[in-house]
Amino acid sequence: MHPAPAPPHPLIPPGTRALILDYDGTLADTTGNNERALREALAPYGIALDPAWYQQHVGRSIHDLLAQLPGAGALPHHQIIAASRRRLLASLHTLRAIPATLSLLHAARNAGLLCAIASGASSALVHPALDALRLRSFFDTVVVREDAPRGKPAPDLYLEAARRLGIPPVQCLAVDDADDGITAGHRAGMTVLTLTGGKLVPAHAGEAR
Repeated sequence: MHPAPAPPHPLIPPGTRALILDYDGTLADTTGNNERALREALAPYGIALDPAWYQQHVGRSIHDLLAQLPGAGALPHHQIIAASRRRLLASLHTLRAIPATLSLLHAARNAGLLCAIASGASSALVHPALDALRLRSFFDTVVVREDAPRGKPAPDLYLEAARRLGIPPVQCLAVDDADDGITAGHRAGMTVLTLTGGKLVPAHAGEAR
């Protein structure tokens, strides 16, 4: 009797047909750059970005962040977003993929799984970043904030990625570093992994990290 084939990666459950990754803080180590860019874009308007507040809301799109940021309601959001985006695009050469996620991505592709991005960030940032990381060819589709009616913690981005791949959500493995993203993955009906201390671990529904 031949032994059962080894799983492609110990964290990829049997029956998984697709891997769907968040981008910011999951595939790429962007959290520090994103926070600095937003802080610098807000500074001319006298708004100081509280690090604790930012950490509580990390993973949301900049549009959603500005909509919820205390004192930012009357500010020119489009100008702030443009200023932040310029800073981020200028720093693309500093981007690095997160090793644990990159290893999972390689294992998934080698096993023939379909792969996608489901990001709350704009296409103007995600696509150039994937090019800078030389990872665009790894993904069968890239879903960004403009592609879904609601951002995370709503499940729309993950569901749209699964729809494009033609894979039922229950057969998709989602990976997200932020609480809102973890919630989105579970609401989409997917198995979810998250990053803790640079390592991938299962993220259980309703479990605070």
